Amino acid sequence: MKAVILAGGLGTRLSEVTGLMPKPMVEIGGKPILWHIMKIYSHYGINEFVVCCGYKHYMIKEYFTNYFIHNCDMTVGLKDNSIQVHNQNVEDWKITLIDTGLNTQTGGRIKRIQKYIGNERFCLTYGDGVSDVDIADTIKQHELSKAAISMTVYQPAGKFGSVVLDNDTSMITSFKEKPAGDGAWVNAGYFVCEPEVFDYLPQGDDTCIFERKPLERLAIDGKMHAYKHTGFWKPMDILRDNKELNAMWDEGNAPWKVW
Repeated sequence: MKAVILAGGLGTRLSEVTGLMPKPMVEIGGKPILWHIMKIYSHYGINEFVVCCGYKHYMIKEYFTNYFIHNCDMTVGLKDNSIQVHNQNVEDWKITLIDTGLNTQTGGRIKRIQKYIGNERFCLTYGDGVSDVDIADTIKQHELSKAAISMTVYQPAGKFGSVVLDNDTSMITSFKEKPAGDGAWVNAGYFVCEPEVFDYLPQGDDTCIFERKPLERLAIDGKMHAYKHTGFWKPMDILRDNKELNAMWDEGNAPWKVW
């Protein structure tokens, strides 16, 4: 089974760093967030990946092409141009890196990699969010649902802290830090898909946004299942998110580190 990772967007909301690198290459604990996402899948036995590249795709390709250089000790012989790699304890991954276009939307990117998936079930996620979601259970529940696609959904907390007021005196009586949200479930970005999903994506339309017409049509047709996740999930949308994720990692409190 393969995991498809959408890693081609411009990442404009994280422009402080994405001017220099694609968003999936922004680091947490010295490793790209893309690596963290792949480690999550690998923990559940999924070691084949199709990465939908786009913006600055060459940086993602260079990272994995030179993975030994980035992650192992080595001896370099300048005279004979030899390289001896030491401690070759690296991941047993097979990674297909596809340039799906600079401005292609999510649906167009998925459609472009159809031939690398074939007629097989596959996982799908974005290259900018980490979670402790049980991938094995998402696959199991997807199978039981008989749906064409399962979407992991999540109830986020409110973004801001709040205060409790005395209505009569307008005095603040207490504080609440990030109280529960409005109870709505949101797309947490971890999908399990049947190949039938490709039928909902128009051929050659790079403007197709997966989260709009394709998912809406799948829902209308009764082919979309929700997997409710109540653990940890955090997308890396802005610089503050990156700083928070790095702080969790540095403090040894990274819930997504299931490996």
